[in-house]
Amino acid sequence: MDLAELIGLRPVPCGGLMVALTRRCPLSCAHCSTNSAMTASEEPDRRQLLDFIGSFEDDDRPEVVMLTGGEPLLLPGLAARAAGLAQAKGSRVALLSGMFFARGGRIPARIMRTITVLDHFSASLDVHHEREVPRADVLRALRAVLDAGVPASIHLTGGGTGADGADPYLAEVVADVRRTFGSSMPLLVNEVRPLGRAVGLVRPTPRGPDDGLAAPCTLAAWPVVAFDGTVAACCNQWTVDRRPVPPHLRLGHIAEDDWPTVRARSLGSPVLRMLRAVGPRRLHARYETAPAPDGYCRSCHALADRPAVLAGAARDAGGRVGELLDRLTTQEQRAAGPAALVRRMGCARYAHLVETPSGEEPAPVDAAPLTEAPPTAEERSPR
Repeated sequence: MDLAELIGLRPVPCGGLMVALTRRCPLSCAHCSTNSAMTASEEPDRRQLLDFIGSFEDDDRPEVVMLTGGEPLLLPGLAARAAGLAQAKGSRVALLSGMFFARGGRIPARIMRTITVLDHFSASLDVHHEREVPRADVLRALRAVLDAGVPASIHLTGGGTGADGADPYLAEVVADVRRTFGSSMPLLVNEVRPLGRAVGLVRPTPRGPDDGLAAPCTLAAWPVVAFDGTVAACCNQWTVDRRPVPPHLRLGHIAEDDWPTVRARSLGSPVLRMLRAVGPRRLHARYETAPAPDGYCRSCHALADRPAVLAGAARDAGGRVGELLDRLTTQEQRAAGPAALVRRMGCARYAHLVETPSGEEPAPVDAAPLTEAPPTAEERSPR
């Protein structure tokens, strides 16, 4: 599974399932949206999680399961067992890692065994990660992943200034990756958001338009198993961490509900259908006389206290009409392609990098010099 296919599934309701295996992480990145640390103990009950994934059916399963954290490879055995259960029912499995293990460019055997069962492996890379794991080591480890036959990609983060990718760090890393792998290593480029430890590190930037126009919410497409086993309809970290989860964004809990139940709730919810089709700001403009709170995601959370909006969504997006609305919105976004989605949701300047030319082989790792060391804090202050 390549990155373009993975991103192309992102608008599909229940086309994927995101699983936060643990909040623990051995890195201490200043921009971490999940407030992860080795002292963090939150993680889903392992038996409940495996039972939930085991409830997939051959004809009722997510197309892809995305294992995240924290650092999911702190639990390589659990990650491998979860992957095996999902793959047995026809799902493909991807994993996103902060690459804590890559110092020296080598991958420990127990971690490599888990990586080789995956359908896709992604490495996080940004200025904060580089202060703990050198970029050159990450790229060498990615070469080992590719040599093992596992498709790989880089999730690159920078900026946070709202300047749409103008951070020179992003240009520097993209050039370094191109020298190392040619154009065959796809990248998903984003900017730091003011969530978790990044609050105060960067200034907020609008997530979507605040003028009441339609702005479909792709974040509400894939259910998310949070650190405490709650299943949320949205992967925004504010939603994943908030308790209680707003009722219209709570799909259940892995201790009580199986995948078919969660999927039915997501696909059958009129509010989620409308969020996926037009976004929360449009819902407020259409059904509510009081102004919506500032911010795209805050206006979504506020729907729990807006009965007129909930009633309007139930009236207009219930039954077959709502099913058709969901399907047409999904088809439109998928037809636009993965790069169009990244232009809207991520860093537009580098959106094209999620796709790679077909048939191109990665350049040898020694074909060009790697950057020897990451910049210091004094050389490049966080943006």
